[in-house]
Amino acid sequence: MSDSQSISASVAKLYDTYPFPPEPLLDEPPPGYNWRWNWSAAYAFCMGRKPETQQVRILDAGCGTGVGTEYLVHLNPEVSVTGIDLSAGALAVAQERCRRSGADRVEFHHLSLFDAEQLPGQFDLINCVGVLHHTPDPIRGIQALAAKLAPGGIMHIFVYAELGRWEIQLMQRAIALLQGDRRGDYRDGVQLGRALFAALPENNRLVRRENERWAMENQRDECFADMYVHPQEIDYNIETLFELIDASGLEFLGFSNPRQWDLSTLVGANPDILARAAHLPDRQRYRLIELLNPEAVTHYEFFLAKPPFTRSDWSQEDALMAAIPERHPCMDGWPSQCLFNCDYQIINLSAEEFRLLEACDANRVHGRSLAEICQATETTPQEARSLLDKQLILLTPKN
Repeated sequence: MSDSQSISASVAKLYDTYPFPPEPLLDEPPPGYNWRWNWSAAYAFCMGRKPETQQVRILDAGCGTGVGTEYLVHLNPEVSVTGIDLSAGALAVAQERCRRSGADRVEFHHLSLFDAEQLPGQFDLINCVGVLHHTPDPIRGIQALAAKLAPGGIMHIFVYAELGRWEIQLMQRAIALLQGDRRGDYRDGVQLGRALFAALPENNRLVRRENERWAMENQRDECFADMYVHPQEIDYNIETLFELIDASGLEFLGFSNPRQWDLSTLVGANPDILARAAHLPDRQRYRLIELLNPEAVTHYEFFLAKPPFTRSDWSQEDALMAAIPERHPCMDGWPSQCLFNCDYQIINLSAEEFRLLEACDANRVHGRSLAEICQATETTPQEARSLLDKQLILLTPKN
């Protein structure tokens, strides 16, 4: 058995022992939403406009117990979803999860990322969350997925960051040293790791970080095992992350949590520093942000796309007002002037914005332009742009 095969077998054994994520199975659709798993919302974030069709194919690459897969089905009523994973135990849970909640437009295959070529056709959206960093060869993994992405398609990826997970790495190495020949006995690793945390002083750096950031979720052995006794993990920094991205042959569209990558939230009180940073290339600016705020960067989540594609630009008022709007599919509390947007941030709408958004909500039927809606509701282009900036509407360009 090659080293790569040995690592994959060890990873499969971990998830057969501790299927992950350990979310409960429900006899109804899962609550809430993650906009990154909604085809229209994700596409609009990447391309600036609503997709032309809802009848697309989605691949959940490394689906685990099907938590994300289930959402992908329920949030996208017209798509077909495929889930792959190398753990038979996790796949069994995923199948039962989707059966119980009525997520019936999904098929599962017992495959690793490296075997994605065995799947027929290509996919319009590939979701790969928390997987590449656990493979023996992430570059080979991302290239295998890129080959299955349709031209114009998008890929959502989540991988670990080294700076915000530094204490986790130290504890991983400590547990491995103490396990010795028993490494690979994951139940022993969890028991040992918990005993080690209990034995350390309360003011120990590793204990403090665990209690501040991870302890709540790590009450479950599945989460503790995934974090501290995983047989394979590669953590990234901005420089190594973009080496991975460049190797994919795809185009980087941006981080899906862009506020974390806004330097002004860190040093906005000093305009001279912002002026100096304004001349930095994007990648160097990202590196500066993670160096200045290392504890906050525990992972990277971002979108890639396969050319050819076109991104819409709404900076000009004429283009904006000619577009056809509709209400964003991911919000909570609607209809109300106080609601949660797609990132579960509280948004307060003026009476005019609320009136405009009501009209956009009805626009699936009428198909009117923003200019027509603003005229009918006696609202302004500034209020229309405010709804766009708050991610409360999706736009379709004028033909």
